[in-house]
Amino acid sequence: MSSLWTSAEIAAATGGKASGDWIVNGVSIDTRTLQPGDLFVPLIDVRDGHEFIPKAMENGAGGALSDRDVEAPHVRVDDTLTALQALGQAGVNRSASKRIAVTGSVGKTSVKEALSIIFSAFGDTHKSLKSYNNQWGVPLTMARMPEASNYGIFEMGMNHAGELSDLSNLLRPDIALITTVAPAHLAHFENVEAIADAKAEIMDGLAEEGILILNADNPYTARIAKKAEGKKIITFGRSDDCDVTIVTSQTHEHGSNTRLRVNQQQIDVTLLVPGEHWISNGAACIAVAYAAGVDLRKAAMALRKVRAEAGRGATQTVTVDGKTITLIDESYNANPTSMRAAINVLSLKPGRKLAVLGDMFELGQDELEMHAALSEPLIEAGVSRVIVTGESMRALRGALPREMRAAWTDDWNGALAALKDEIQDGDVVLVKASNSVGLGKLVAALKSKTKKDAA
Repeated sequence: MSSLWTSAEIAAATGGKASGDWIVNGVSIDTRTLQPGDLFVPLIDVRDGHEFIPKAMENGAGGALSDRDVEAPHVRVDDTLTALQALGQAGVNRSASKRIAVTGSVGKTSVKEALSIIFSAFGDTHKSLKSYNNQWGVPLTMARMPEASNYGIFEMGMNHAGELSDLSNLLRPDIALITTVAPAHLAHFENVEAIADAKAEIMDGLAEEGILILNADNPYTARIAKKAEGKKIITFGRSDDCDVTIVTSQTHEHGSNTRLRVNQQQIDVTLLVPGEHWISNGAACIAVAYAAGVDLRKAAMALRKVRAEAGRGATQTVTVDGKTITLIDESYNANPTSMRAAINVLSLKPGRKLAVLGDMFELGQDELEMHAALSEPLIEAGVSRVIVTGESMRALRGALPREMRAAWTDDWNGALAALKDEIQDGDVVLVKASNSVGLGKLVAALKSKTKKDAA
């Protein structure tokens, strides 16, 4: 196996001094997920990551970055985060790959995954793992990029102004996509217009001939486009004026069929993940493929391989106390827009419908109204019973018709107990909340019980 980095290359990239000659095959900032042969980068946050260098070596690390001399193969640097950023820039700069950056209030991780599937059909493709999209995750992904990569797909997130500007200037993307702008992280912004301005920062580091891709169906796109004056823009949406136009679309229980028009070409997209939001996601992906100059029909065929991931819409059959239900796992995160999208998916499923919903965080002063407003799509979807978890979800429970109100609970354990009391054989159950509510543990418990029952 060829090395990802030699100690000499790391030292040259970071301006550091290597303790000797050694190689690494990966890069890690966490001893719990570190793989043998990785470079360990100790970052300083609540704890000083240098404390974990011995553990990293015990777990098989090939070397470390360090701001002090240590009893391990290392490159001595002034600051490990700055060094990681420099290593990341060296990682992408030594590659001839096309760099694609993805952000948005909703859908960025799902679209990033879909884009990685598309571009893997055209060459070696490197991508952000999980939701590695912050000031640590982006340079880490960059530093892990193999030199032979043809494409790099990088997810970028933010919850404060200025963050995306820093990340974009670090990466210098060739293509930047904003999936949509919606009320998320409003606790840190004055209004949604300010969120749009922060999302627009993704263009700050755009390459000289770079392309910005915008969702023309979003009401804040005109504001972003005004800031992008002079840059090349590609739009996707339902308007005939779009570069990628959604001509027709149909959704069903298992996915959607969409006809797009792109530069006078007719491109048919079949997706095997359900939900209205995936029509827009699919159009966004084709817009990126168009910007990259790849075969659009081949790109559309690749989209057939996309599947919903755990925590982001994965659906499976589970058995609880002898009752078989369909579980829609949307437990990873939530804001008002993604909640409505998930409820739409629930509405497409046959059978009695239940929802287990937890608090949506960082919504600012109108958070209770935003929680209560979910009653409308839940009623329209024909949901029979709604279990809610968390203080803000009391507002939703109060807005629901009495016959829809199931239990209010203060944690995932209580929600699990309430769900067991409610379910009937054949039910469809949606689980969704902000990640820190912990409903992912409820999903894990349901899956674990199914495995035990099957054993």
